[in-house]
Amino acid sequence: MISREVWARLVKDFQEKPIPRLVKRNITIDTHTNLKRAITLIGPRRSGKSSLMFQLINDLMVKGIAKSRILYINFENDELIGCEVTDLREMLGVFYELTPLNKNEKVFLFLDEIQDIPNWERFIRTVIDTENVQVVLSGSSSKLLSKEVGTSLRGRSLVYHVFPFSFSEFLAAKDFKVEKHLSSSEKARMLNLLRLYLKGSYPEAVLAEDQRDKILKDVLDIVVYKDVIERFGVKNQRLLRLLLKAIINSKYFSIHKFFNFIKSLGMKASKNTLYNYLGYFLDSMVVFTLHKYSYSYKDIEQTTPKIYLSDSGLLYSNGIDDIGRAMENAIFLEFLRRGLVLDRDLFYFSDVSSEVDFYFKEGKKSSGLIQVCYDISNFETKTREVKALLSVSKKLSCSNLLVITWDYEAEEKIEGKKIKFIPLWKWILDLK
Repeated sequence: MISREVWARLVKDFQEKPIPRLVKRNITIDTHTNLKRAITLIGPRRSGKSSLMFQLINDLMVKGIAKSRILYINFENDELIGCEVTDLREMLGVFYELTPLNKNEKVFLFLDEIQDIPNWERFIRTVIDTENVQVVLSGSSSKLLSKEVGTSLRGRSLVYHVFPFSFSEFLAAKDFKVEKHLSSSEKARMLNLLRLYLKGSYPEAVLAEDQRDKILKDVLDIVVYKDVIERFGVKNQRLLRLLLKAIINSKYFSIHKFFNFIKSLGMKASKNTLYNYLGYFLDSMVVFTLHKYSYSYKDIEQTTPKIYLSDSGLLYSNGIDDIGRAMENAIFLEFLRRGLVLDRDLFYFSDVSSEVDFYFKEGKKSSGLIQVCYDISNFETKTREVKALLSVSKKLSCSNLLVITWDYEAEEKIEGKKIKFIPLWKWILDLK
C-alpha cells in the first residue's frame, strides 16, 4: 500500500522540478488528441523512453498546456515497490485533490515502466473510459510488448517503438548539421562520426563517450537480470549467458547447433528450454531475428534466422570488430524505424547459388534488394555482390537493386539491370 503522503510528494516534486532538456528524438507523436486511447512507448531498456516522455511533456507545455495538468510518475522509484492497482486509483485521487480545477480540464498522465504493477491495464481502461485523460505509458519490451498491450487494453492503445539513437539523432547530439552536399572536411567528419555511431548509439553511450563500452555492457547486464532472470525466473544463469554470447557472436543462429555444442560441454538442457531462452531475449528487443524469404509462411518460420542487435555497438563492446556486420546491423534497425515489419516486409534471401542481405517490401507493389559491402573497390568482391543481386532479382522479379557501401556512389547498368551504389550515410539519412 502506497501512502497518500508518498503520492502527494511525488505529484508536488514533479510540479516543482524543471523538465530536462535532452536530445530531441525524431518520433512524431500527437499527445493532444481526442482519441480515447493510451499512447504506449515500447523499447529496450535505456533506449530513451523516459527522455521521449519528457520531450512530449515539454511539447505540451509549449502548446500552452499548464504543467499543473500534467503528471509524470516513474514506477521504478523504490518508494513505489509493491504498488498495486488500488494504489493507482489513489494516485489519481491525490492528483485531483491537489489540483481540483483539473476535474474540469483534460489532464495528461505519463506513467513510466508501469508493467510491474499487477492488473495495471484495468486502471488504464477505466481511466480512459471515465475520465478526460490522455494516458502515455512506457515499458521495457519484454514486459510490455505490443501484442500484450493490444490484448490487455482491447484496442485502446497506439504503440510506438523506441530504439537507440538514429544516425540523424546521433548527429544532432554531436552538433553536426546534416546537408546533402558536404565539403571535403565536412565529409571526413561525417564518416568519422558514422564510424563512431556504429560503435554505440544508446543515448547514454553517445552522451558519455568515454564510458561507452561500460554502458553497453551494463545494458546487457540489465537485460539479463531484469528482463529475463527476474521476469521469467530463469535458474540456469550459466546456460543463459552462454546462449547470449553465442547469439551475439553469430551472424546466423541455429538452436540445433547450439544444442549440440552444449552437449559437447557436458551441459544438459532441452531444445524447448533453449527456444524459450531465445524467446526471452527476443522479448527484450535487445536481440532480433530475420528470416529467409519464402512464398510459404511455414518455410519462413523454419529457416535459420540471421541475428541483429538493438545497437551495433553491442558487437564492438563484446569484442567483435566487424564493420561490415555493424553496417548491416545499422541498416536493419533503420528499416525497423521506418516501420517495416519482420516476416512481412523484411527478409533476407538465400538459395543454393545466391544470397542477398535484405529483401524488403513496402506495400504490395514496391520491393527492393540490398547488398551491404564496406569496400566495393575489390573486383572480385564487387563481382560477387552484383552477381547475387542480379540472380535473385530475376527469381523475385525485382528491379530495385542497391549496394550500400562505405563511401562509393554510382549508378551502373549491368546485364540490362540498373544497380545503385550508395554510401551508408546517404541511405541511412534518406538523402536523395
